[in-house]
Amino acid sequence: MSQLCNVIESILFISGNAVEISLLAEKLEVSEKEVRNAAEILKERYSGDNGIHLLMFNKKLQFASNPNNAKQVEAVLNSIRERELTNAMLETLAIIAYKQPVTRLEIEEVRGVDCTYSVQNLTKLGMIEAVGRKETIGKPILFATTDEFLKRFSLSQVSDLPDYEVFVQRLKDIFDERASGVVVEKPMFDNSQAEDLPEFLQGENVQVVE
Repeated sequence: MSQLCNVIESILFISGNAVEISLLAEKLEVSEKEVRNAAEILKERYSGDNGIHLLMFNKKLQFASNPNNAKQVEAVLNSIRERELTNAMLETLAIIAYKQPVTRLEIEEVRGVDCTYSVQNLTKLGMIEAVGRKETIGKPILFATTDEFLKRFSLSQVSDLPDYEVFVQRLKDIFDERASGVVVEKPMFDNSQAEDLPEFLQGENVQVVE
């Protein structure tokens, strides 16, 4: 039982998400009762004043932080997320700008990570918007840049997009301005620069919507 507890502990730690008891039992070749018994032992270990608690719900197990520490955890993680989300939003916006109209799943195929939060934030900032649905299974929403995007980057049309590196640098400047509360209107780039695609889009079928 001790070994089973250790194995389940490792799985839950690495997963970070809820794991079904039935899946644990199947893959570890033990009974669901044994998994539940091991979970009860772990629950005693991860409870009370411990920073980590074990949750048991809907026939699933998951590690979670102690709710008493929520304020301190939020203060630290929000700062980290803000930095990470800024970088994530920059890359997500670049992909949308060069490949629009594009679905969230297509963006994720390029980035290799979930982009839900970035898409939501970019929509709130008015940089992108839903422009329709793709005629495929599930009819996923198609996203494209907005007039606000063109205005903020001094673009007449999407086809005027510059070299990728110049584009990303101007994106960083814009987000820095927003963070500081000071917005300075200035040309985004020299139109004479080559309009090369970024390396991560090389070989992609890029659609430009004017």
